Amino acid sequence: MTPTSAATPVIPPVLAEVVRSGFVEGRHRGSLVVLGADGEVELALGDVTAPVFPRSANKPMQAAAVLRAGLDLAGERLALAAASHSGETFHRDLVRKMLSEHGLTAAELRCPPDLPLDPAEAETYLAAGAVRDRVTMNCSGKHAAMLAACDLNGWPKDTYLDPGHPLQVLIRDVVEEAAGEPVAAVGTDGCGAPLMAISLTGLARAYRHFVRAAEGTPERRVADAMRAHPEYVAGTRRPDTWLMRELPGTLSKMGAEAVQAVALADGRALAFKIDDGATRALGPVLAHALRHLGVDAPVLNRVGHAPLHGGAQEVGHIRAVF
Repeated sequence: MTPTSAATPVIPPVLAEVVRSGFVEGRHRGSLVVLGADGEVELALGDVTAPVFPRSANKPMQAAAVLRAGLDLAGERLALAAASHSGETFHRDLVRKMLSEHGLTAAELRCPPDLPLDPAEAETYLAAGAVRDRVTMNCSGKHAAMLAACDLNGWPKDTYLDPGHPLQVLIRDVVEEAAGEPVAAVGTDGCGAPLMAISLTGLARAYRHFVRAAEGTPERRVADAMRAHPEYVAGTRRPDTWLMRELPGTLSKMGAEAVQAVALADGRALAFKIDDGATRALGPVLAHALRHLGVDAPVLNRVGHAPLHGGAQEVGHIRAVF
C-alpha cells in the first residue's frame, strides 16, 4: 500500500525583516489583505481567507452588540467599551465610573486582575504600591459594558462570558454580519471572553462596514466614538491613538498575537496577522500597508519606526519587505 502523504503546509510570506548592524538576523512571516474603496481585494499576501482569531480587533463588534442590546453609551464611555486600554489613570477612573453609574462593582467583572498594559504606566503603578486589579486589565471597559448590558436586560451577570449567553449570541450575530461570513471557531480570549474566528478578509470587511455604516447605527456610533476619543481606545503612547488622531476618519485597532485592522473613511481597509505573534513587527507592516493604500502622512514614520538597540544605541531596525 502506498502511504498517504500529508498536504504540504502553506508557508506565509515574509512581511518584515529584522536588520541588526546591516545584517538580516530574522524574519517575520504573516498574511495581509488590502481592500479598495469599493471593498474589492487589492492585495492579498498569504492565505487571507483562512480563519484567524482577531483577538482584540473584534472589540468594535462587541461594543456594537452592547448597543444593540439597548445599552446607552456614547463618547468616551463607548470608546472605552471597544478598548484595549493602557491602564492609565483616566482609563481606570472611567471604568469605575461606568460601573458605579450602572449599580455595578469591580468584583462583578470576570476579566482577570492585571497590571497596566503600557510599560511606563505599569512602572508608575507599581512604584505607587498598587497591585494587579480587574479594573486595570486592558479589557475592563469592554467587560463593564457587557455587565451593564446584562443588567439592563435581566440577563445573568455571573455567566456573561459563556458562549451560549444571550449577549454572546448577539455578539456572534454582529461579527458574522459585519464580516460577511460565519464564525469559523470559538475560543477563549485572554480576558476570558468568547473569541470568534473570522478570516482577515472578513476582518477588513468588518472595519469597512463600521466606517461606512449609516449615521446613528450601532456600528457607526462605535466607529465615531473610537475616532473621536482614541486615547480611550488605546492610550497616550499607542499607535492606534496616533493614527486615529492624525489621520481624520481612520478606524484602527490592534489585537494580541500581532493582529491589526484599519479602515479609512472612504472604505479602504486592511487587516493582517504576523504569524509568530511578534508585535514588534506591527508598526513597520502597518505603515507600509497604509502607504500601499495611498496614505502619505508624517504619522506613518512614527508608527513604522521600530528600532533595534545594542549597547543602549540604535543599531538596526525592523522593516517591511512586501
